[in-house]
Amino acid sequence: MFGPGSQGKSKAGKKAMKSSPRAEKHEKEQLDPYENKPLSLSLSDNMESIKTELGESQDIIFRELTLVDRSQTKALIVYVQGMVDDERMEEFIIQPLHRERFPLDERVEPKELLAVIKANILSTGIVVDICDWKLLFQKLFMGYGILFVEGSDQAVGANVIGGARRGIEEPKTEMAIRGPREGFTESIRTNTSLIRRRIRSPKLWMEQWTIGEISQTPVSIMYVKGLADENVLKDLRERLESIRIDGILESGYIEELIADQKWSPFPTILSNERPDAVAGNLLEGRIAILVDGTPFVLVIPAILNMFFQASEDYYQRFDIATFLRMLRFVSFLIALLMPSIYVAIVGYHQEMIPTQLLLKLAAQREGVPFPAYLEAFIMEFVFEILREAVVRMPSAAGNTISIVGGLVIGQSVVEAGIVSPAVVIVVSFTAIASFVSPTYSLGIAARLLRFILLLAASTLGFYGIGIVVLMIILHLSNIRSFGMPYIKPFAPFYLRDVKDTLVRAPLWLMRERPQNLGNQNIVRQDIEPELRKEPEQ
Repeated sequence: MFGPGSQGKSKAGKKAMKSSPRAEKHEKEQLDPYENKPLSLSLSDNMESIKTELGESQDIIFRELTLVDRSQTKALIVYVQGMVDDERMEEFIIQPLHRERFPLDERVEPKELLAVIKANILSTGIVVDICDWKLLFQKLFMGYGILFVEGSDQAVGANVIGGARRGIEEPKTEMAIRGPREGFTESIRTNTSLIRRRIRSPKLWMEQWTIGEISQTPVSIMYVKGLADENVLKDLRERLESIRIDGILESGYIEELIADQKWSPFPTILSNERPDAVAGNLLEGRIAILVDGTPFVLVIPAILNMFFQASEDYYQRFDIATFLRMLRFVSFLIALLMPSIYVAIVGYHQEMIPTQLLLKLAAQREGVPFPAYLEAFIMEFVFEILREAVVRMPSAAGNTISIVGGLVIGQSVVEAGIVSPAVVIVVSFTAIASFVSPTYSLGIAARLLRFILLLAASTLGFYGIGIVVLMIILHLSNIRSFGMPYIKPFAPFYLRDVKDTLVRAPLWLMRERPQNLGNQNIVRQDIEPELRKEPEQ
């Protein structure tokens, strides 16, 4: 019904398609002057070119050598200090070139000598031929050691990537009581290895791009061949290839540039910090997007139901997981609607409040200078300021701010008669409910929509809330994530997929993968019924 890619081409892609070939060629020449530019035959000219292009940067190391052959050929090694492993550089490149005597009976051409070095001397795992300046600078800043030989217009790049990196740690934003403690890091190769450790199959394929005309950021996609929808893959490739930007510094850049919905507060791409969760999505037929320099991996297509799920749901019993999912959904509704419902009841629909409670609320509000909607708005705004301050401040100062802010928001404002105790209770309960969401991006959407609902409740009461909620539902019904309906499997309705939504059915019942993902193989598992029978006593 909805073909993948039929909705929401990226703005970057549209702009690229509209531009003329001549304009594209001119732009490419301006942003990438090194492409197809050959190296020099002279070792000194190549060294001077690198120094000139990189502005005599002090972290660019030049190591000149004399090879032990009949003609005492000059060689040059170039690398970036801090991006290579010094021990590997010394052990696998410099020492072999110093001590190796080339068994050549006669003088050979420099290109042939470079081929001999590549085949017999360099003992690193990855060695690539370099023929132009674009590839040279790309490999140089990835952590390769570049070897030049006098008289050759080619070079060789050896993989000695290293330097200081953050180790594998427990994810900070997606905590779990039961489950793996490993989280993604800022190294794209570490992240791909974490996924491959969980899916040890030749069907797990990976493709890579270099995006960012200046930053030259590696971006990879991973998917299980035969499970991922080929139409979605084609659409994703087109969107990634159409990106024209100076730099990609985090996966959020990619998320915003390829997303279907540009003006929606709801996220249509899932970001995840847990390798087990990403592996689970790959096994369902989804696609992972990894960006070098960030521990957050993107997953597409994403639907609303995925933002209420946690990887821990599949490690607990199905009844406990179902209870926790429903608790998260109810908490999201509380975080979204509770302040506006309070304002609507107190300001417009007092007849809905029991008499005793109404009298207590009236007594609390006696002497408060602001109406209920302004009270709620002020308290919500102050709490958002406090939350942002705690996040941005160092951990020690953040704890102090949270304690002081809690006293100010809670006790002091009530004693000063600025707000009523009921508003403090409502705002506090709303804040606690907003922290239950397992994904930060969905919590941000609830925080934004809460103020819109407050405004609607302050003008029309429950009628205003109903209008805004109806608009939100219509908006959710119109959202697509790479062609997939956002509120699937409820609209359109797929009975088979309801087993893994607000409820989590037993694993032995979820024998098929989700529909509408283009799976060629829809069978997830095949368990015989007799294996599930209780053993005889």
